[in-house]
Amino acid sequence: MLSGGFLTPAIILCAYLADLILGDPQRIPHPVQGIGVLIKGAERGYERLTIPAQFYGIFANLLILVVVFVISLTLAQSHWLLELYLLYTCLATRSLCQEGSKVRRILQQGDMALARQELSYLVSRDTGEMDQQQVIRSTMETLSENIVDAITAPLFYILLGALLSTWLPGATAAVAMTYKAINTFDSMWGYKNERYLALGWFSARLDDWANWLPARFTGALIIPMAAWILGYDWRGAWRIFWRDRHNHASPNSAHPEAAVAGALGVQFGGLTSYFGQQQVKPTIGDKRADFQLEHIKQNVHLVYVSSLLTALFVLLGLAGTMGF
Repeated sequence: MLSGGFLTPAIILCAYLADLILGDPQRIPHPVQGIGVLIKGAERGYERLTIPAQFYGIFANLLILVVVFVISLTLAQSHWLLELYLLYTCLATRSLCQEGSKVRRILQQGDMALARQELSYLVSRDTGEMDQQQVIRSTMETLSENIVDAITAPLFYILLGALLSTWLPGATAAVAMTYKAINTFDSMWGYKNERYLALGWFSARLDDWANWLPARFTGALIIPMAAWILGYDWRGAWRIFWRDRHNHASPNSAHPEAAVAGALGVQFGGLTSYFGQQQVKPTIGDKRADFQLEHIKQNVHLVYVSSLLTALFVLLGLAGTMGF
């Protein structure tokens, strides 16, 4: 059974609701894990070859992206349940919010060592010497930044694939999974260290390009709207977004972070340690209050409402395009 017509929006809605209800699948295979295996295999292949790292990085990215697209397309075309499952695994609203809430609960219990350990699973920065303020700040920064990677960008590419599915059945899942492959490449090869600076250059750039529009859509529209719905400072979200959206080494990360910082009256950035090296990151937002545990809870609320708004935009946009 192929997706199309009224079935495509229904599959997207079911996939979105499955993510909200179930979170990431725990006992059945996750496609992103399979993508990770392919990327690790490509890295082992590089170690056995004498080829310029940057050239090999481009080749490996393009080859694996094509493989992911073709496999996803084939699976999606074989049965609508497989397409639904692939789409469900592209989204991570519940899991992202659960991780943030877990750190908050541990901090409430006063276990700083465990809070630092849990945070270390979410961020690449050094957490071993963080105080409570730094743990809260880092948790909120990763929650805010990942609104794009985990939610709004996958939904954007789900919409793009759904529009293409009129001519290419199964494209909804294929395009979305290809985006997840780009994102996974960046998370594995996108480090600016000696090993990955050349090998992962294309991975990092491709992820930047893929997230360029979703990041701006999220920071300029989705998060301020979510702040307004929740009664947070939506004007502050809009103002800080426009002022501080470039205050980051990444061309995209500061867009959602700035909107969240403005909505909650906190300031991101500052002294941060990566791999034993202290860095002073540009500040984002105005420090109207010290970080409190309540800020993590409010940040989680912003993630949920931003997710719902983006899903609504996607479904309404699809309905309008298909003439429902």
